Amino acid sequence: MKKKLSIFPSILFFLILLSFFYLLISDRNPSKLPSTFIDKPVPIFKAKTLIDNKTFISTEEFGQETTLVNFFATWCKPCVEELVFLKKLASKNELKIIGVNYKDNSNKTVKWLKELGNPYSKIVIDSNALIGIDWGVYGIPETFIVNSKGIIKYRLIGPITEKNYDEFYVKIKESEK
Repeated sequence: MKKKLSIFPSILFFLILLSFFYLLISDRNPSKLPSTFIDKPVPIFKAKTLIDNKTFISTEEFGQETTLVNFFATWCKPCVEELVFLKKLASKNELKIIGVNYKDNSNKTVKWLKELGNPYSKIVIDSNALIGIDWGVYGIPETFIVNSKGIIKYRLIGPITEKNYDEFYVKIKESEK
């Protein structure tokens, strides 16, 4: 009886080890986490804009054209790196890009955008992260594609990079259909 009980911890350890090994070798992409917001309308919110200090009302801003919503901050290193690709998308003049300045200092952000360039049509201030919560954001950068009907079609967790730019651009085009 004692011999049988002593085998149990070894089997349990082996099963746990096997589980960890499977997770290491499986092809998982954390930027493709499922979102409950896909195929749902854009959350309704009001906020102040960064540059002109006007009121941004989501029901008035979404639903006319394909729009990217990019959550960013000056303290976020990947946000700096993805700015090049956001400017590339903005230069195509095919879609509107709304920036959501997430938990950041507004004065720093204005200076940061003057130095690095501003790809955004409008920038919403989200200093207390309530807009981010409504969108299900848990880390930045995160970018959402909203179609011309105001429906969220895709969510990219992490930065837009050279490696994923083409795939992301295809997602933008697919959302327009």
